[in-house]
Amino acid sequence: MTILHELFPRLRDSLPRIQLGTAPTPLRPLPGLTDGPAEVWLKDEGAFGDGGWGGNKVRKLEWLIPEAKRRGKSKILTVGGIGTNWGLACTLYGRDHGIETILALVDQPVDDHVREQMERLKESGAEIHFTHTKARTVAEVIWLMARHRPYFLPAGGSNAVGAVAYVEVALELAEQVRASEIEEPSHVVCAVGSGGTAAGLMLGLELAGLSTKVLAVVVNDSLRLDRKALTGLARKCADLLRERGAELPVLNLGDNLIVVEDQLGTGYGHPTEAAKQAHDLAAEKAGLDLDPVYTAKAMAGLLAFDGETPTTGPVVFIDTNGPRQLQ
Repeated sequence: MTILHELFPRLRDSLPRIQLGTAPTPLRPLPGLTDGPAEVWLKDEGAFGDGGWGGNKVRKLEWLIPEAKRRGKSKILTVGGIGTNWGLACTLYGRDHGIETILALVDQPVDDHVREQMERLKESGAEIHFTHTKARTVAEVIWLMARHRPYFLPAGGSNAVGAVAYVEVALELAEQVRASEIEEPSHVVCAVGSGGTAAGLMLGLELAGLSTKVLAVVVNDSLRLDRKALTGLARKCADLLRERGAELPVLNLGDNLIVVEDQLGTGYGHPTEAAKQAHDLAAEKAGLDLDPVYTAKAMAGLLAFDGETPTTGPVVFIDTNGPRQLQ
């Protein structure tokens, strides 16, 4: 049973979840990673997912696939870049649970990872539409909605239901704190590609009674991902929980959020020197395989933050990058 369902039993029927991975995901210290004052820890969300491809996308699908079925849908329509981890996870896990996936994909800078991912996507069984631009994607989505009547999910599965996944992760982290696996963190750091991870963490940390702040490192310029947008998504998630039967306390959403926008570079998927250095350092010092689009930029944000800001507890890096080998 999820921690959220234990806290709010009425959600068990109104907001169901299926198990797609093993929780809690592990925590471990990353000594020697920075020269700053913070003690850096890893929460390895890349280890989450029992069906091959994993990461934070699978956490969201635990809630989104049951929601699709609750709505009587047998197809999901979603969007992303041509190297989308989200689209692949959605296809693989949806297929295992009787859900077909339709993808509308926009262009992004092509590197070896994107080429390999495109091959995985083509082999996954998804119905793929290469829409190239944001404007063409909007037009194609309208047509596909009319044709298939699917459950539409935004990029990354970052709607109110998808954000519930990281409410659960924040509650999980709080239990790890109570079990003395780690001291209460001063900050958790995550990449922000579509907003659901950061928004869910914001809400979940407040529900858990932790004073931990979310350091949200923006890596995507094709969506609005500023403080107002992230706080708004957290509020929508809180509203959803209330609508489904959870009796939530009064919330001060946004007080625990720090948005970092200086690691994006020239745009989504474009490499930066800071991210490359963070990637190489994390590989050398901690054995991490960060991806250049999301987690390397988030690590660069953490390293810059650690050099500038005193902390009162450990800083937890949420590694959302999925398993490197598709089973």
